[in-house]
Amino acid sequence: MPDNQAHDNGKRKDRNANGKASTMADTQNYDDAGIGAIFDLSFQRFITLSVIKVLFLLGLAFIALGWLTAVVGAFAQGGFGIGLLGLILVTIVALIYVIWLRITLEMIVVIFRIGENTSKLAAGQGQVGTGTTPGAGMGM
Repeated sequence: MPDNQAHDNGKRKDRNANGKASTMADTQNYDDAGIGAIFDLSFQRFITLSVIKVLFLLGLAFIALGWLTAVVGAFAQGGFGIGLLGLILVTIVALIYVIWLRITLEMIVVIFRIGENTSKLAAGQGQVGTGTTPGAGMGM
């Protein structure tokens, strides 16, 4: 195991310069996001990752409301047969919307995590803005 890493209860912990164990969550920019983060004009704290769960729950609530409205409408307008068909079709459509919502929100999270990890790598290597290109001068 590398000197700067320790494992505790299956969670990866890194050791900082002082030897103190810190979890990955300690170093993330969105942990302290709150009302103050909304007005952070330097954009050092991300609120997107903090509110993504709320956005997912709101999306699920709207999908459920749409599903309920469509099913009730199908039973009210077409009787039992059309209502049953509507129940099946609207359920399939609602599941597709839930999957689409989840994938969309996961893509947003991935974009922020890529930026976060890139910043950590650049800070660790100290090569931000050096102008060197990987593979330069190697005949590529």
